[in-house]
Amino acid sequence: MSQNGYSKYKTTSVTSASREKLLLMLYEGAIKFTKQAKVAMEEKKIAEKGMCIGKAFDIIMELNNTLDHKVGGDLATQLEQLYMFITDQYTQANITNDPKHLDNALSVLNTLYDGWVQAIEQIKKASGGK
Repeated sequence: MSQNGYSKYKTTSVTSASREKLLLMLYEGAIKFTKQAKVAMEEKKIAEKGMCIGKAFDIIMELNNTLDHKVGGDLATQLEQLYMFITDQYTQANITNDPKHLDNALSVLNTLYDGWVQAIEQIKKASGGK
């Protein structure tokens, strides 16, 4: 598949994805960029580390910005606190070059991702597997 073809495919897959799939894709992206930042940090590739942290940070901020506190109530507040913790860990990782901050962010991201996967599966089962 050509680069242009892949780009069109990727755009189509994003624009046709369900809200649940988009949510999981955002988490997957944040996890991927966090892991890439950790590798770059270990390889002393400072610019690449910063770029990957920046991308992951942007994804988490987008997730935070889409929280609906009127509908989500306490859950939205708890997610906001977790997102703020993650972004703080990214900032600390960028400043200190200590991979433990990226590990902390990954731990929370993986837990949230797994929770969303389970919640989405339960919703699908409850609605007849659609």
